[in-house]
Amino acid sequence: MTDGSVAVVTGAGSGLGRVIARALLCAGFRVALAGRRRDALEDTAAGEPGAVALPTDVADAASVARLFGAVRETWGRVDLLVNNAGTSGPSGSIDEIAVEDWTATVGTNLTGAFLCAREAFAAMRAQQPQGGRIINNGSISAHTPRPGSAAYTATKHAITGLTRSISLDGRPYRIACGQIDIGNAATDMTARIATGVRQADGSVRPEPTFDAAHVADAVLLMARLPLDTNVQFLTITATSMPFIGRG
Repeated sequence: MTDGSVAVVTGAGSGLGRVIARALLCAGFRVALAGRRRDALEDTAAGEPGAVALPTDVADAASVARLFGAVRETWGRVDLLVNNAGTSGPSGSIDEIAVEDWTATVGTNLTGAFLCAREAFAAMRAQQPQGGRIINNGSISAHTPRPGSAAYTATKHAITGLTRSISLDGRPYRIACGQIDIGNAATDMTARIATGVRQADGSVRPEPTFDAAHVADAVLLMARLPLDTNVQFLTITATSMPFIGRG
């Protein structure tokens, strides 16, 4: 994709979404910033003329439809979706997780990603020139869980299935879909990791983190590829985090 391409970034009001959105703006993309809070989205935009703040509840189908309708009305097409919005969900063993907390996590992390991908896919399939790219934010939890993370981990494993299915279904329409799995990028959401997080052996230990700007660099790498080329899965982590092997 080239400068002037139209991107939608969900969860753009804070954390990784904000970092990714700003990197896309700096690279010349026009970016629709989606998230729950207009004030946070406008802070992300920071007056950039290529940014538009569009408050959205990704778990609500009508809200997501309005988001993509506004993007098409503003810029005429959708070239890139970064499906980033998510929640860490409840913590506890599976018998301690309230059903309503499970449902809320699935609603944001999985149904939200589906709804946004559904709208983006439809726009990319119909527009001329046809096609576009969807990048789903998975997680290290799409590979291995942390203790007490059944709701979050289940949704991130499901994102992998969603990514594979979109990739296959998108082939006839020049729609590429890939997934970025991130481990310990330094954001407000992951601040507790640097101070101490529960390990598989029950101990609580701090883990290394890395600058979230490197996640944005990885997303840009994927986003700038021509549509005949795809990064299917990309994993980016703090080098010495307890992920590979036995810690």
